[in-house]
Amino acid sequence: MNGWIYDALLALAERKILGRLRSRLLEPLEGTIVEVGAGTGVDFRYFARRANVIAFEPDPAMASRASEKLRLARASIELRVASDEALATLPPQSIDVVVFPLVLCTVSDPTHTLRRAKRILRPGGRIAILEHVRGAGVRARVQDAIAPVWGALAGGCHPNRDTRDLLERAGFDTCELASQHLPGPSPIADLLWGYARSRS
Repeated sequence: MNGWIYDALLALAERKILGRLRSRLLEPLEGTIVEVGAGTGVDFRYFARRANVIAFEPDPAMASRASEKLRLARASIELRVASDEALATLPPQSIDVVVFPLVLCTVSDPTHTLRRAKRILRPGGRIAILEHVRGAGVRARVQDAIAPVWGALAGGCHPNRDTRDLLERAGFDTCELASQHLPGPSPIADLLWGYARSRS
């Protein structure tokens, strides 16, 4: 997806709620951090100076737009054009936090991606999540119905993924995660955000 179109589509949600959640999630983080799916670099300005960030973004067009936002960053950020597969290149137990910002809906095998993240986390490390997730009742059925078309139009996004369940299956404790509902009629209205820690 073109980077400026992506930013335009999310602009209202960023002003209403996503920006506030990003701030609460990312500003407290410190140490060595990996961001998986940096997109257009929306998160960059929220990382504090005490963070050293490696940001992976597989789409060259999105990464190009993200590079323009590096000037807004307080943290040291290294932007790499790479997918979640690049997690496998990092040494085990070398990272303090892995950040997933609205990206687990698009990876082909989220359980595999989460296990890669778990491998590189230091003891006591955690993942930071801000994801839209499967709704309940009618919303879930609508998400199931629109999933094929939605995915084709939105870069492979799966609107109906049960991300909390995926996290638990990958060996993470999800008790620190909070749910948030976006106002409005969109079928993509349920968010999961916060921190998850490895159970082992």
